[in-house]
Amino acid sequence: MTLPVPTLDHVVINARDEMDRAADTYRRLGFTLTERGYHSLGSMNHLAMFGTDYLELIAVPKGATSGRLDLLDYSFGLNGLVFGSEDSAVTYRALSKAGVAVEPPVEFTRPVKYDGGQGDARFRTVRMKAGVVPYGRVYYCHHFTRDLVWRDEWRHHPNGAVAVARAMIVEPEPAKGAKLYADMFGPETVRDIKGGKTVVIGNSRFDIVTEAALKAQFGKAVPESEDRPAYMAGLTLRTTSLAKAAQVLQDGKIGGVERSKDRIVVPASEATNAVLEFIE
Repeated sequence: MTLPVPTLDHVVINARDEMDRAADTYRRLGFTLTERGYHSLGSMNHLAMFGTDYLELIAVPKGATSGRLDLLDYSFGLNGLVFGSEDSAVTYRALSKAGVAVEPPVEFTRPVKYDGGQGDARFRTVRMKAGVVPYGRVYYCHHFTRDLVWRDEWRHHPNGAVAVARAMIVEPEPAKGAKLYADMFGPETVRDIKGGKTVVIGNSRFDIVTEAALKAQFGKAVPESEDRPAYMAGLTLRTTSLAKAAQVLQDGKIGGVERSKDRIVVPASEATNAVLEFIE
């Protein structure tokens, strides 16, 4: 059976039970967020929709005693990297046959309000089994109702963001960390880069590097490791205008921003423990 084609569906920022604070932060960073949504599994979210992928803020309500309480145990910040699937049953069978340790598909819903109507967004996910990924959650998402998720009125952001260009993962042994993706998508998707490996994911890529390599790129802007040897560190976002992004960050009173000719870096301390890089 043919392995899945690597395409990025979305990335997930875990706010634990601090959704109000996270949503305020990402609005000040220049993202247009969807209305707060509530999953049937017990979590809640806001989305920043781009062209073909999106950024999700996820959390549980304050004082929750049921639902997705596992989010309280996961690290604060970038915690989920999600691939696209057109057929979750086929994806599950292909990965299982390839020896990738995945759980059977799980289906859930989320009510969605939009200009002129409402409906229930429906998803089915295929997740890695516990212990497979040491630095967060990696899974596939099958959208049954794409028209309720990718809507033009949600794709326009004051910071000009249009896509996730890169996700960054810290791993003491990058080659070891890259093996999972070689098993999932084929060894030809993994390339050598300075300080580690990169995985080609559609129009995006996942860089798996040592902590030293990450700090060489971002200095003091890197996230708190919380004594984790491996962790998801941050995102590179493509914008239509660095000037527009810079102005929004200034207006939002985002501190510690570093701008050069070809990029803007927002320190993890200002973006829910995930370093953000804007490029054109």
